[in-house]
Amino acid sequence: MAPPPTSPFPFVFFLPLLVLLLVGCGFARALEYQTLVVKPLSRPPPVEAVDEEDLAWTVGSEELADLANVGAGAGPASVTLRLHHRDSLLSANATPEGIFSLRLERDAARVSSLEAAAAAAVSYGDGSITNGEFSTETLTFRGGARVGRVPFGCGHDNTGLFVAAAGLLGLGRGRLSFPSQAGRRFGRRFSYCLVGRTSAVPPRRRSSTVVFGNSAVPKSGVVFTPMVVNPRLDTFYYVELTGISVGGARVSGVLASDLRLDPATGRGGVIVDSGTSVTRLARPAYAALRDAFRAGAEGLTPAPGFSLFDTCYDLSGRTEVNVPTVVVHLGGARGDGATADLSLPAENYLIPVDTSGVFCFAFAGTDSGISIIGNIQQQGFRVVFDGAGTQVGFVPRAC
Repeated sequence: MAPPPTSPFPFVFFLPLLVLLLVGCGFARALEYQTLVVKPLSRPPPVEAVDEEDLAWTVGSEELADLANVGAGAGPASVTLRLHHRDSLLSANATPEGIFSLRLERDAARVSSLEAAAAAAVSYGDGSITNGEFSTETLTFRGGARVGRVPFGCGHDNTGLFVAAAGLLGLGRGRLSFPSQAGRRFGRRFSYCLVGRTSAVPPRRRSSTVVFGNSAVPKSGVVFTPMVVNPRLDTFYYVELTGISVGGARVSGVLASDLRLDPATGRGGVIVDSGTSVTRLARPAYAALRDAFRAGAEGLTPAPGFSLFDTCYDLSGRTEVNVPTVVVHLGGARGDGATADLSLPAENYLIPVDTSGVFCFAFAGTDSGISIIGNIQQQGFRVVFDGAGTQVGFVPRAC
């Protein structure tokens, strides 16, 4: 028996569908992704006794004799300090989730402080205060660098966010900050590098650094953006945030106009702040950024929100996932419309919030006051504050 004739209709049916798929793929722009290594929160190591070798050193008799005659030109032009985080929130019964939630609550209180300061420039909005002696001292650093007549306070009655803190080193642009007071010695330049949470360095050897002086500015690889002056408030380091890209495409709803400083009132604007954890953006800009990230991460399993975060994912059982890239665009140093682009590592914007594998998008919105580039997004970068050049710089992977 002869075989039945072959029908051409299956080919006629599938060919237009294939063409349609190819045309669709040709016109669709592929998103850019990068890999996030999934590392849930773990219990932090117990608080150890302070190592006096880390925090103190001996001043010789000759140095003591010279303290009364300290000159601005004596000693080296740079000094480096190593910083170790010792969290006062730790307790024997604290869970990693509870500790992180408390940190976010403390972060929210600090943001209220900054917004109140931007509005009134009088005091911390959350009521934090310290009472004690206030005098001038000569500061001597390891290696011989000395800075004379530095206003220095010793608090005896601390309330609010100052409770249980070992002390505060003011790094702002105000007259009482250390960079301003030591301007002649260190050229009004300093930089810090905050070691990331996922650093491969063992926790006991992990330390961040702050460098004062000319060596605070690396010789190469720095992406600079100009400082923006707020005539109403000289404390913060303002920069111009022009936009944010997700997956390689500009987010149309992140508008420079929503993030711009109003010099007449001193309101708005964007600051770089090491003391705030979560980056806050004006509400319309944040909503647009969040929606763009959600669209690019639709393949991940959603999870309920956590504290400040409204965009979270259940990554339990995964060792790594692909997430849309996030690039922050700042005003360019040339001032000709060019941008200074900061490509964030995945761990700087999708972070663990518990031990079971829930990760959240580490941005939040704000309805009033200033926007803030927080320290989660700064981790792993050396952040350079060049007061003499009135610019802020970022160097990736420079810790």
